[in-house]
Order: sequence, then C-alpha cells, then structure tokens
Amino acid sequence: MFELVNVTGTIINEITVLKLKQSDVAKTYALAIISQEDIDWKKINQEIMNRWSKSGLARVKRMAWKIAIPF
Repeated sequence: MFELVNVTGTIINEITVLKLKQSDVAKTYALAIISQEDIDWKKINQEIMNRWSKSGLARVKRMAWKIAIPF
C-alpha cells in the first residue's frame, strides 16, 4: 500500500491543469479520502467548485467514493 503526501497541494495543482477532467481529480480525491494526512477539505472543495461548479463537486465526490470504498 502507498500513501500520497501533500494531498491538499496535489489536488489543488491537478484542479489547475485544464487538460485534467473531473474523473482524473476524483482518483486523487479518492486517495485523499483514505489518507492519514490532515487535509484541507474546505479549500479543495472550494477550488473544485471554482473550476466546475457545485454540481461538479458532487460528481467528483461521487466518483471518488466509488473508488475509495474497496479500501
């Protein structure tokens, strides 16, 4: 098993990469869900809403939880 470090920074960076889609960010969001690291969820969620909207955040979360649940 592995764990992502600097989860908040990594996701924020991914959100700014315009070629990445919601499904790409959802994979990292899933790693964040299972992470032991302190994560600034408010900041991450706000950045997702800034790029894609509130419904976009809901889609990212839904995809992420589908990925994270097996862990």
